[in-house]
Amino acid sequence: MRILIIEDEITLNRTLQEGLTDFGYQVDAAENYKDAEYFIDIRNYDLVLTDWMLPDGDGLELCKMVKNRSSRTAVVIISARDDKESEIEALKSGADDYIKKPFDFDILLARIEARLRFGGTNVIEIDDLIINPDEEKIEYAGNEIELKGKPFEVLTHLARHRDQIVSKEQLLDAIWEEPELVTPNVIEVAINQIRQKMDKPLQISTIETIRRRGYRFCYPNLTEDEKAAKNNS
Repeated sequence: MRILIIEDEITLNRTLQEGLTDFGYQVDAAENYKDAEYFIDIRNYDLVLTDWMLPDGDGLELCKMVKNRSSRTAVVIISARDDKESEIEALKSGADDYIKKPFDFDILLARIEARLRFGGTNVIEIDDLIINPDEEKIEYAGNEIELKGKPFEVLTHLARHRDQIVSKEQLLDAIWEEPELVTPNVIEVAINQIRQKMDKPLQISTIETIRRRGYRFCYPNLTEDEKAAKNNS
């Protein structure tokens, strides 16, 4: 599962990164609102852990943004504010939990684990197509499809953003741990594997290439009028 940490106190930020990574979570970290917004734009998170007071913004506004984009993403606010009014305000703003500083890491970890258990499902269901990211499994009309690794992650990311055109650069940033060390050609390879291992044998089309812009998830397949409307949106 992937967690985004937003904390401007550098030592605490690093401590949280290291601790959560040690427990098997994929972790991204930001020190301000602007960087957090960038990560939220390109990646899907199971949980966002954010400080209330940020150098360039408000953690509660960030919480609202996250919830508007993905209501299933859990948001935990951490703050030095220890009055009950602040806690109530944070929870009414959409936060799933509120943890007062200073806190014990083991307690924080337990509350994160509890929140993720209640966070709902990551499964994507679109007509006859079911994508289960947690189990890296795809089913179509009841039959399991053999697609693993980066092609699976590319397909999943595009399916989650099926109303958007996603560029190669966005896919690299979202999926590859060190995108600067790979070339955009790896995206073409992954797309080709999806088409060869899934689309061709099933006689369906899941990914459309938008020239000079990127890719778009297109299952179930759109009519020409629907495509035109999307391209103009």
